Amino acid sequence: MKIIAINGSPRKKWNTHILLEKCLEGAREAGAQTDIINLYDIHFKGCTSCFACKLKGNTLKKCAMKDDLEIVLEKICDCDALVLGSPIYFTSVSGEMRSFMERLLFPYSSYEGKPSSFGKKINTAFIYTMNAPSFALPLIGYTKLFKYNRKILKHIFGNSEKLISTSTYQFDDYSKYAMTYFDGQKRLKRRETVFTEDCKKAFELGKRLSESK
Repeated sequence: MKIIAINGSPRKKWNTHILLEKCLEGAREAGAQTDIINLYDIHFKGCTSCFACKLKGNTLKKCAMKDDLEIVLEKICDCDALVLGSPIYFTSVSGEMRSFMERLLFPYSSYEGKPSSFGKKINTAFIYTMNAPSFALPLIGYTKLFKYNRKILKHIFGNSEKLISTSTYQFDDYSKYAMTYFDGQKRLKRRETVFTEDCKKAFELGKRLSESK
């Protein structure tokens, strides 16, 4: 069992990255081989609308563009489970994650109503971290975003889960930033309690992804 995690956050060792690592830790406990790829460490672009993947008779197994993402997409073709992780920026996933999703998902999507051309079923999950509190998610459109991403992942790959971490701790020292909407001490306490529980959930998610196909 091979599991790949894709980190769509530029901040290593922070919320999104921590949850992904916990997920992979659970996967390793279940006997899986794991790998994590930080999108902000590699050079690539989003879809350029070349439509090579939609040419009649094409035999492409992934996006045709040639850049650093090519080897990542090859690894995904060979994996048994895939975990995406991203902070929410301006009501959506990060720019790097959005570009990655375009390149990953579009080649396997049909304009003719055909099933996914990925070729096999794999388990997937999406881990989201955000500054927003949980009660606000449906009010600001996040719930709709999560549902759509789960729908497309299920269509392309098969089973898909999500893990949502809200009201996250963003800085070690809130006094340095113009952030009076947020109480740094309350966020720190939440990080030590609620986020700890989120880490446990991520660990269990990794185990589940590894134990079933």
